[in-house]
Amino acid sequence: MNDQSENFQTIRTAALAQDLRSLMGKLKRRLREQANVNDLTPSQVSVLLRLEKDGPATASSLARAEAMRPQSMGSVVAALESAGLVSGGPDPTDRRQTLLSLTDACRKWVEEGRAARQDWLTRTLQARLSPEEQNKLAQAVELLRRLVDD
Repeated sequence: MNDQSENFQTIRTAALAQDLRSLMGKLKRRLREQANVNDLTPSQVSVLLRLEKDGPATASSLARAEAMRPQSMGSVVAALESAGLVSGGPDPTDRRQTLLSLTDACRKWVEEGRAARQDWLTRTLQARLSPEEQNKLAQAVELLRRLVDD
């Protein structure tokens, strides 16, 4: 490849990266709208997702994992507790510590939110894309997976 075609490819790739980042952000916002999480801050959502994925944790371990000050995590946890989304109980290995976990109401809310997002995306794909376009999108998803999988 000559310098001019390499330069063109670099510019094209940078534009593609910008378009993809912008589009993924917009898709994420649209999906968030479907799940009705507008009352929660990104930090609160992140803590809920971490607790769901990793299981019960102390506020200090959550603060470390989220790269937050313990005081900041305290306010996040307090808001989640007052909303009935997390509850604390004694750590079985160290009774001085409090383990935070998702409440049953939170687990149900998370499940319903995922179902709403899945339903919206399925209906939107069916309504706006032909079967051939859906096949192309499936191929693009495989390419995107290669970008993020280790």
